[in-house]
Amino acid sequence: MDQTSPPVPQRLQDILKDYPELIAALAGTLNDAATNPRGNPPYEMAVWALEDMLSRFISDARDELEAAEAGGNAQAIERADDKLNLMFRARSPNIGLRDLNGLWTYFNGAKENQG
Repeated sequence: MDQTSPPVPQRLQDILKDYPELIAALAGTLNDAATNPRGNPPYEMAVWALEDMLSRFISDARDELEAAEAGGNAQAIERADDKLNLMFRARSPNIGLRDLNGLWTYFNGAKENQG
C-alpha cells in the first residue's frame, strides 16, 4: 500500500466542514483500517470503520442534545439538534456515504501496485 493515508470522502468533508476535529477523527480511523485490516479486505474495513465512527458521532450528538435539553437553553438545544441532524446526514448511505469512489480508487490502486 502506498504511504499516504486513505482520503476522507469529499462529501463527508463538505458535510462536516464546521467540525474539523470530526474530519480528523475520520482520517485517523481510515488510516487505522488501512494499516490493520485484520484479515478482511481493506476497502471493506475502511467502509465499516467510517460507518462505525459516524455512528459514534450520532451517539455523541444525542448526548449533547440531551445535555442541552436538561440545561433548558433554547439556542443550545437548537444547535445540538442541528448537529444531530447533520450527523444523521453524514452517516446516511444516500448522502454522506453515497460516493466512496475515492476510497475504492485508493485501495484498488494499492492492490494493483502490489501485484
